[in-house]
Amino acid sequence: MTLQIELSGVNKYYGAFHALKNINLSIKKGTFVALVGPSGCGKSTLLRSLAGLESISAGDMRIAGTLMNGVPPRKRDVAMVFQSYALYPHMTVEENLTYSLRMRGVAKAEARKAAEEVAATTGLSKLMKRYPRELSGGQRQRVAMSRAIIRNPQAFLFDEPLSNLDAALRVHMRKEIRALHDRLHATSVYVTHDQIEAMTMADHVVVMRDGVIEQQGTPLELYDHPVNRFVAGFIGSPAMNFIPATVSPDGASLQLRFGDGEPLQSIRSPAPLQPGKHLIVGIRPEHISPATATGAALTLPVSAVETTGSATFLTLGTSTELVIAIQGRSPVKAGEVIGLDVDPSDMHLFDEETGAGL
Repeated sequence: MTLQIELSGVNKYYGAFHALKNINLSIKKGTFVALVGPSGCGKSTLLRSLAGLESISAGDMRIAGTLMNGVPPRKRDVAMVFQSYALYPHMTVEENLTYSLRMRGVAKAEARKAAEEVAATTGLSKLMKRYPRELSGGQRQRVAMSRAIIRNPQAFLFDEPLSNLDAALRVHMRKEIRALHDRLHATSVYVTHDQIEAMTMADHVVVMRDGVIEQQGTPLELYDHPVNRFVAGFIGSPAMNFIPATVSPDGASLQLRFGDGEPLQSIRSPAPLQPGKHLIVGIRPEHISPATATGAALTLPVSAVETTGSATFLTLGTSTELVIAIQGRSPVKAGEVIGLDVDPSDMHLFDEETGAGL
């Protein structure tokens, strides 16, 4: 598959602040890529650099094989969709869609025909004569996307486009955006701080922190095989549990440390380890099953029970909390002491100091 976007050794400085650090990223044509990470990680800076709204300090940036270093935004043939919609309030939906074509010298009739075709794709046909103030948030976002589509760009760049919408509309719109991407066979780069958006929409997820790509891969690759504690904790909801542990003298088990004043509890190690080594055990909430306390390797008191109807979340322990996710309903009550069943193959091990996966 042809590479559509290629970044090689990209760096960005704001004075002494190093915002992007040696970014290397290849995006194949037709791929939906999500850039995800906490605030300040560099994801929006990277997207704005692709659009030409920010200049890079070092490295190469290519779109469709053409070097883009120093190329102004209008000549990059990319379309950007912003969080704030960025619509012209004094123009109708149709005028918002045709504006960029008219500015490029496209005949009025041809521009209107193109707008009608795009509107049919995005469900705006009945709204063409309305002004932005007469539209809902979801409709405005569809206009913003339609305005990008009508340009038929080499790539679509989405900068947290759903952040202004309520939870229910976000779920609906992320399905719309993905379906639109598939219909157009587009190349899309999507910035979000919401890992659920990234996991559910993207073919390829790039996790960033402090201007560095921590890990990239398919959503399930990142979920099942995180390279470090940061990625493990960022991807997945509820978040992965992290428990300090010490390898037993024979290297065959792990002594879990749940907090000051609580007894050590042992669990079988997934592999032979260096005796006495301190590490962090990561266990996803859905990989822990409640069991009877009698004879269980692990036992903890239940401090809270949260029920959604379709799932139940148990919070266990005191100073070091453990969360269990159970499909359906559970008879367990707060205050009970329950046993825990964990398959060692579901555990993730991380270095206590560096957080690197072991």
